[in-house]
Amino acid sequence: MNRNILILGKGFIGERLQKELHCQIDGAMINSFSAAQKLIKKYNPKIIINCIGITGRRNVDDCELEKDATLLANSFVPIILAEVALRNNLKLVHISSGCIFNFDYKKSAPIKEESKDYYFKLFYSRSKIYAERALEVLARDYNILIARIRIPLLNAKHPKNVLDKLLKYKQVIDVANSVTYIPDFIQAIKYLIKIDAKGVYNVVNKGGLRYPKLMQVYQKYVPSCKFKVIALKKLRLDRTNLILSTKKLEKTGFKVRNINTVLEECVKEYLKS
Repeated sequence: MNRNILILGKGFIGERLQKELHCQIDGAMINSFSAAQKLIKKYNPKIIINCIGITGRRNVDDCELEKDATLLANSFVPIILAEVALRNNLKLVHISSGCIFNFDYKKSAPIKEESKDYYFKLFYSRSKIYAERALEVLARDYNILIARIRIPLLNAKHPKNVLDKLLKYKQVIDVANSVTYIPDFIQAIKYLIKIDAKGVYNVVNKGGLRYPKLMQVYQKYVPSCKFKVIALKKLRLDRTNLILSTKKLEKTGFKVRNINTVLEECVKEYLKS
């Protein structure tokens, strides 16, 4: 057991990280500095990894109906934990989201960490932006790492896995999107902690994933799987579709795999699970 690291939040990402890092984890509700401070005294870690967050029970649209809870988990808790980390001389690793930017596929280059072209149409996105802006300022002077992930893809069955989600639908859109392959994400977090990285990093795989390509790989092993490709505009939903740059992460020396090179590996292991 690695007692130097404490993960806060027993959700999808928190539990996957804890399994691989073999560290302490706590799912307690945090709504004040004193509540967070009690956890620090209980576990006495050197590093806090914040995996607390709300993405909605079904999807991000639910955040519009749970604004108080979303604001607490996604905006206030990260700032509370930053204060606790500073006062106790700890490193804070905040798991953030890349679903916070506007993107024009015809004009835009992959989005770098310093971009401020924010997407405000979803309350979920706004709640993540609020926390990032505060933590980015603190990260200039203190030991804070902000790791942006996006559309998690896992090699095992889980309701939050994009593959599980796609298999529930008969129609999928054909738009390239940045995706975080969770096994690679875990290795990236280990590496960034090892080199004591600070500031914001896009922790996604290189390139963009088109959902039909993932479904075609799955269909190769499960021929009974059928789907239809539809135009994005037919969804009639506010969503972020974008490509994040991985250049900053690569410059650290970490090898970033292209998302399209992991699909076979992912699907094979998924089916075994």
